[in-house]
Amino acid sequence: MYPPNFEYYAPSTLAEAIGLLDQHQGEAKVLAGGQSLIGMMKLRLAQPGALVDINRIPNLAYIREDAKGLAIGALTRTAELGRSEVLRSRYPILSDAGLEIADPTVRNWGTVGGNVSHGDPGNDLPACMLALNADYTVQGPKGSRVIPARKFYPDSFVTALKPNEVLTEIRIARPGAGTGSAYSKMERKVGDFATAAVGVHLVVGQAGAIDRAGIGLTNVGPTAIYAAAASDFLAGKTGTAADLAKVGDLAAEAAQPIADNRGPVEFKKDMVRVWTRRTVTHALARAKGGK
Repeated sequence: MYPPNFEYYAPSTLAEAIGLLDQHQGEAKVLAGGQSLIGMMKLRLAQPGALVDINRIPNLAYIREDAKGLAIGALTRTAELGRSEVLRSRYPILSDAGLEIADPTVRNWGTVGGNVSHGDPGNDLPACMLALNADYTVQGPKGSRVIPARKFYPDSFVTALKPNEVLTEIRIARPGAGTGSAYSKMERKVGDFATAAVGVHLVVGQAGAIDRAGIGLTNVGPTAIYAAAASDFLAGKTGTAADLAKVGDLAAEAAQPIADNRGPVEFKKDMVRVWTRRTVTHALARAKGGK
């Protein structure tokens, strides 16, 4: 199926792109990688009156780290997440997820900014950003503002972005000693959306107990889910079998899956339970110096 007619714009500056979005008053969509949006347009699930292609805007594709932490430009291709040595060594949850996204074609076209701002509960990166407590920098006609990832996803395909704003950068605090993270995904076949997936970020203190943790869930609710109770439970725990069983149960309680061709509700909840235990174990091993 072909999408309905639409206007196409290719601005060369961010100000021009924002001006076009503002001019179209909610009827325009930003085109970055387009790997989700174009498919929805072909199915007529999305019918924007205009596309604003931001790929010609310079200086929006980068992965760099400074004293404060990590910055990822919105036009960074998702394939770069799996290639970056900085991510593999200090933010492995992102390199894990980068290697799990769809297939090589999608990873080389799709962008980090598009993945996190599309609002699809099946996209892999939003759960990672929830676990990492990332911040999104967005730019609009009145300037820039910062939106915490944990306040960005109110509903399916709905985000805190205003129609005339563009997400430009993701910021993540620099990890200290004892930090570990991981992303694990259950899928029916390689390249599929997750049946269930879990992102975990945690910090282990000098005494060997977890100081703080963040857990994000993929494709088991109307949005990516921050499993707050499960995350809070891990504070002060050491990762015993009992700890892992309980955190898995709490994560499953946070999940809100629906029955579909990937399985019934109870099956998906049980997969959240199992994969949370595995992912916490993996993150703990990394925090303690393992691979």
